[in-house]
Amino acid sequence: MKKMKWRRLVALCGVFYLLAAALPLLSFCSVQENEGEPETGSSAIAGESAGKGDSPSSSASGTPVEAGGVFRLKDADGSILEVSDSEFVKGGIAAEIPPSYEPEALKAQGIALYTYYSRLREQNREKGGEEADFSCNTKTGLVYVPQETRKKRWGESYEKWEAALEEAEKAIRGKTLQQDGELICSTYFAISSGNTDAGEDVWGGDTSYLSPAASPGDIYADGYLSSVSMSVEEARAATLKAFPDAKLGDEPEEWLTEIVRTGSGTVKSGKAGGVKATGTELRNAFGLRSANFTWKIGKDGFTFTVKGWGHNVGMSQVGAQYMAQNGASCQEILSWYYPGSKLV
Repeated sequence: MKKMKWRRLVALCGVFYLLAAALPLLSFCSVQENEGEPETGSSAIAGESAGKGDSPSSSASGTPVEAGGVFRLKDADGSILEVSDSEFVKGGIAAEIPPSYEPEALKAQGIALYTYYSRLREQNREKGGEEADFSCNTKTGLVYVPQETRKKRWGESYEKWEAALEEAEKAIRGKTLQQDGELICSTYFAISSGNTDAGEDVWGGDTSYLSPAASPGDIYADGYLSSVSMSVEEARAATLKAFPDAKLGDEPEEWLTEIVRTGSGTVKSGKAGGVKATGTELRNAFGLRSANFTWKIGKDGFTFTVKGWGHNVGMSQVGAQYMAQNGASCQEILSWYYPGSKLV
């Protein structure tokens, strides 16, 4: 039965992919006419940090990962936490998705985050870097949620959800995603626009395993569509704060120009008041959930309509859950979102 469901899902994704490839072209035309992160924890911070500093095109050495190792985390208060690999995976999953997700989705998330952060750990230690491998915020649940916090958060359901995490962690212990013997930059995020984007379109570089994938289940998720409204003066202030050299005249319709989109409809680049900007920079400037946005200008100012939540590269967490609900295994989910990678 599960295999039959999976075959139907693959067929659906194939049809959806063709439709999704055409839809951005229609939205692109409409935008040109107009011109004339349910994330539970860290908001897929792995992918966000990759976009800011850790280029997905760089790679770790391929040194075998020791499943019994320790992660050194720098908490927001400056303290250094030493967390075993197994505990980090459980606390990492808790920071990213609800423990009520399907077991195969929990496993897929665990492998993705273990691969990503193991890669950061290797890079830091090879360079003789800081005493901490990377940062976290245990108070807000960013990157890692400690066991004691999980107990408080889940209350009477703690034993049930902790058991789900333990079962998932034991099943995937020590497993990573690799390509050519090296750990991949397995970025992830909350909700796609219906199609994920290539890493090179969002961050540059050339990473074959971060290529576009259809993710049709996302369009049914809470939080898939969002909107942000602001007055003309608020939009002016936000633009100038992000782009101080922007030249904004009396016609707001001319402030955002030369918009270039990816195949999924995500804004790849554009100009704000004549200043070149990436889609991520524009997203951040206006406080949008993703860079897949359109806008209208009316008497009350700007209204941005946004699809998805996150940077849209790698594995969609909601998409992984949708696939798991339709019978996909952990390995099938990871192969779908990181094509060409190998589970080791």
